Amino acid sequence: MATKPEQPTHAKTRANDGAEVQPEPRHEAPRHEERLQKIMAAAGIASRRKSEELILGGRVRINGQIVTELGTKADPARDHIRVDGKLLQGSEKHRYYMLNKPKGYVTTVSDPENRPTVMKFFERAGARVYPVGRLDYQSEGLLLVTNDGELANRLTKASSKVEKTYLVKISGKPSQSALNQLRGGIMIDRGKRDSREGRVLTQPAAIRLVRDADNPWYEVTLTEGRNRQIRKLFEEIGHFVEKIRRVGYGPLVLDIPPGEIRELTADEVLSLQRASVGVRTRRPAPLKIPKLLAASRRSGTRPGKAASGKRPSARKRP
Repeated sequence: MATKPEQPTHAKTRANDGAEVQPEPRHEAPRHEERLQKIMAAAGIASRRKSEELILGGRVRINGQIVTELGTKADPARDHIRVDGKLLQGSEKHRYYMLNKPKGYVTTVSDPENRPTVMKFFERAGARVYPVGRLDYQSEGLLLVTNDGELANRLTKASSKVEKTYLVKISGKPSQSALNQLRGGIMIDRGKRDSREGRVLTQPAAIRLVRDADNPWYEVTLTEGRNRQIRKLFEEIGHFVEKIRRVGYGPLVLDIPPGEIRELTADEVLSLQRASVGVRTRRPAPLKIPKLLAASRRSGTRPGKAASGKRPSARKRP
C-alpha cells in the first residue's frame, strides 16, 4: 500500500473550524554579556588594563562598529568582536610560564625604541602570552608570563598584596635608621605610569642583609609594584642601586638559569590563584640565597625552550 506523502509544514495552521492559528513565537536564548575588556583578556589578547588601552585607542569593533567606551558589554558567543581587524575566536587555553629575565630586555610585548623585549623568549612556546607586571630594563629575575587575563588582573591589583622578593645590591652601607625608614614606609615620587602628580607613601617593606660588604646585598620583599620602586626607595636614603634580581613571586621561587623559561605546574598555578585573592601560601622551599647571588653574576640572553612544567631534576624539592 502506498503511503501518503507528508504534507509540508507551514508557518500557519488551521483549527478544526477553519480559522488560522498563529504559531507560538520562538524564544531566543538570553544574551550573556560581559565587559569588553574581560572578553578580550579571556581570549588572550592582552591583560585587562592593556585591553582598556586598545578600546580607548579605537582599535576594537563590535559587529562592525568601533567602540571606545570602557563600559561597553558584548556577548562573546553572538557578537563579532575584532581587534585590529582580527576576529576573536573565543577563550584560549590558559598557559602559565616563568621566565628568568636577563637584564637588557624590555618587559613589554613591543617597544617603540626597538629594544629587545621578553617576548623573544616565547617565540617557540606556541602560545600568545604577555608579561604580568614589569621588571626594569636593567633588572633581572622571575617574570610571570601568561594569557590568563583574569589572573593577571588580580595579581597586579594592590589589594591582593602578593609578595615579590628581590635581591638588591647597593652602593655603600646604609644605616639601620635609614633601613628602618624603608621598613616602615617612605615618600617617593610617583612613577611615569601614574597620571597623578606629587609623591606617595610606600607600603612597609621587609628588608634583611644577606651579604655584608662595602656594597652589600639585601633581600627586599614588597607587596606593591610601583614604577622603579626599589631604586627610588634606596635613592631616598642616599644609596644607588647597582643590581636588582627578583627571586620570588608569591608562592613561586626562581629555579631556572637566566634566559630560560618553563611552564608552571598545576600546583603552582593553583597557589598563584589562591594568592591573587588574598590567601597567603608558603613557598615550597626557602630561597637559596648563595645560589641566587651566584646566578646574579651570570647573564644569559639565549632564548630557552619552553619546559613541560616539571622542574629540572637537579632542583626537585622533597
